[in-house]
Amino acid sequence: MVEIFLKTLPFFGLIALGFQAGRTGFFTPEATAYLTKFVFYFALSAMLFNFSANLSISEIFNWWFVAAYLWGSGVVYLLATMVAMIRRIGIAEAAVEAQCAVIGNTGFLGVPMLVVLMGEAAAGPVLMVLAVDLVVFSSLITILITGSRDGRMSLAIFRTVGLGLIRNPMIVAISLGLAFSGLSIAIPDVANEFLTILGAAATPGALFAIGASLAGKSAERMSVAGWLSFCKLVLHPAAVAFAALILFPVPAFDAGVMIAAASLPVAGNVYILAQHYGVAPQRVSASILISTMVSILSVSLVIAWVTPLL
Repeated sequence: MVEIFLKTLPFFGLIALGFQAGRTGFFTPEATAYLTKFVFYFALSAMLFNFSANLSISEIFNWWFVAAYLWGSGVVYLLATMVAMIRRIGIAEAAVEAQCAVIGNTGFLGVPMLVVLMGEAAAGPVLMVLAVDLVVFSSLITILITGSRDGRMSLAIFRTVGLGLIRNPMIVAISLGLAFSGLSIAIPDVANEFLTILGAAATPGALFAIGASLAGKSAERMSVAGWLSFCKLVLHPAAVAFAALILFPVPAFDAGVMIAAASLPVAGNVYILAQHYGVAPQRVSASILISTMVSILSVSLVIAWVTPLL
């Protein structure tokens, strides 16, 4: 446990550095926004393209893997939704809370950290978790919020979802990389070197951006944020572990990576969605702040637990 904790510490140290820079005002909110945009559209996209271009579809996609992750995530998603409904809040708010309960920071934290800690073989399972989160759950929250506001389902909702997916640089990067891999298109050395250099900026840039963005987060509505953080850091990896290790025949290594990915703190893009739709952004903000702070220990515990599977 101590050894794993020391390995994860530099990653969270970069988050802490970004947080301090943002809290002191040395790194302004505008600077954080532009750094996040650079990482999201350029550095992280280059890293994801490089990973997927060097993997076959069979190394990434596995039906049992997807079924296990969806089952574990779906159980926690429904639980968070039920608790929200018991508190008599609307469908839109319930959807946002459920999103907090199952969507981890796989893109900005999981991809750079888990591949380093678990080896390059972890890239395939991590990319699969990221793809499911982006395609399934990001689409679901858009459908639920838009549908609840319109009072009905319409084809316009699915157009919005489709446009959102094809405009997401992470989805585009993974899809293009798999296309290059599937068609056996060799990437020229010059282009490969360019992508490697650009992708190398993803890890420090993403982690620093996470910290700097946390400096602007507040810790309001602690009880709800605490519950959602518990769902994300404890219930989500536990449900995914039950599905991957007991219910479905997922390979041990892939199961370990999936469980570790499920243990990550609430993703920043949930806040972006909440802010975009004007649905409980402060609640999401607090959940991101609390879950990220607690994950310094909880993620290390989970990785230490799954290490024998690797």
